[in-house]
Amino acid sequence: MADEHNLVLILARGLASSIATPVFLVDPEGTLVYFNEPAEGILGQSYADSGSMTLEEWGTRFRPIDPGSGTPIPPEDLPLGIALTHRRPAHGPLHIVGADGVAREIAVTALPLFAKSDEFIGAMAIFWEAEG
Repeated sequence: MADEHNLVLILARGLASSIATPVFLVDPEGTLVYFNEPAEGILGQSYADSGSMTLEEWGTRFRPIDPGSGTPIPPEDLPLGIALTHRRPAHGPLHIVGADGVAREIAVTALPLFAKSDEFIGAMAIFWEAEG
């Protein structure tokens, strides 16, 4: 079962590295396992520089803020946190501050990943800078 989980995450990483859409990929515990080159521009750093991070680390490192209220969003309430915890898709806008110090408004759609219908293996967030 673990090998199948690893295979699905490897395939998801392969997909992420081959597309021009920013993608963030985590394992079942929420540990960051990869983000692609297009995500680097929004996050303000490369995956090689950031490396693996726990849910708590990545969920606070980019200082996610609710654009409506201006309050910090806890990691479990981020779209990717919802996909991990509730194993369902989630979408929402948020403000982040990249590692480069630049504030950005982004939209995030997160999807749970399953090896089989009952084998949860992680989640993927697809995101982009919101327009104006």
